[in-house]
Amino acid sequence: MADQLGFGERLVAAGREHGRLCVGIDPHDKLLAQWGLPATADGVRTFALTCVEAFAGAVALVKPQVAFFERFGSQGFAVLEETLAALRENGTLCLADAKRGDIGSTMAGYAAAWLSPGSPLEADAVTLTPYLGVGSLAPAVEVAEANGKGVFVMSANSNPEAEAFQSARLAGVRADGTEELNPTVAQFMVDECAALNRDRAVGNVGVVVGATVDTPPALDALNAAVLMPGVGAQGATFADADRLGGQRTELVFPSVSRSVLAHGPDAAELRKHARDLASQRG
Repeated sequence: MADQLGFGERLVAAGREHGRLCVGIDPHDKLLAQWGLPATADGVRTFALTCVEAFAGAVALVKPQVAFFERFGSQGFAVLEETLAALRENGTLCLADAKRGDIGSTMAGYAAAWLSPGSPLEADAVTLTPYLGVGSLAPAVEVAEANGKGVFVMSANSNPEAEAFQSARLAGVRADGTEELNPTVAQFMVDECAALNRDRAVGNVGVVVGATVDTPPALDALNAAVLMPGVGAQGATFADADRLGGQRTELVFPSVSRSVLAHGPDAAELRKHARDLASQRG
């Protein structure tokens, strides 16, 4: 598969076609009730497949939040498998928001689950947590590179607990053996990911940076997609997202959920609001 386009290149192309927007599928209890659905696996299935009907072929990226499926055990995972397969069948890029992270064979197991062609949970990309070290994510990065998939690494999250930690500065970190730096934790994560993207037109190792963070990392050298939650219901604007993205705004994909999903359960209304938002991105 070495001659196929990588995930990053496919996502940029999808952004050009549909607008640079990621829409979440977040079937939590409040939204299920708002849609008149029960908080059961069957309710989640109706919710998720309505989202597929609404967003497939209409936005660049769709992001099912794994936790809201996982809470129903095997029945929930079966619904997630059906949702991911339906998105792929409709030619829409899907990101499993699983936030996995571990070492060695365990990380390889997660990579096989989410990124291997033919896996029941196969997605186009998966979110990862790097706090065992970005190097610990190598099995997932390798599987992604081999199969035209992608990963998004947590870097600068907008919740207060994360921002207090991720904006702290590291002591004695040496960049390329020549210059001693004191980057923030978030910047260190971005720089580690940037090193993995140097040999591609657009890399496959993206990052997650909240559009509401007070101390954002510099992203110009990343050369991969940036997923930016926090736009819409959390108070940030598309202009905030582009400003944080720096010079490579074509790589910035704001992520929205509630501001679109609140317009359900009618699929046509969901699609309209998603397209209206996406058209603001260009």
